Amino acid sequence: MNVMEINVLVLAYLGDTIYENYIRKFLILKGISNVNDLQKEAVSYVSASSQASYLTKLLSSNFLTEEEIEVVKRARNYKTTSHPKSCDILTYKHATGLEALIGYLDLTKQKERIDEIMDFIFRN
Repeated sequence: MNVMEINVLVLAYLGDTIYENYIRKFLILKGISNVNDLQKEAVSYVSASSQASYLTKLLSSNFLTEEEIEVVKRARNYKTTSHPKSCDILTYKHATGLEALIGYLDLTKQKERIDEIMDFIFRN
């Protein structure tokens, strides 16, 4: 199956769990050992507004390839009217774009590229 034919919301569904796993490992390795503290700190990375902000930084830094930008655009432009109450539709679509990109990279076996993107996020 061609990964580019997979529904972008399905890619985002996968990407969400991979992204959150990276965040959790990062925070644990940072030395945070209290579960409540881990959860509070994780929110600063996994909220839709944070993900949208990281995507904007990735795009403005010309960090993403044309292929990666295409995946992000497909996800951002996907027709949906539903979104969490905690953010507006544009923020949600940008967050979905980042998650879809991570899912796409995972399915195309580009773990090193996911590592590079996550390193960028952790530095910003």
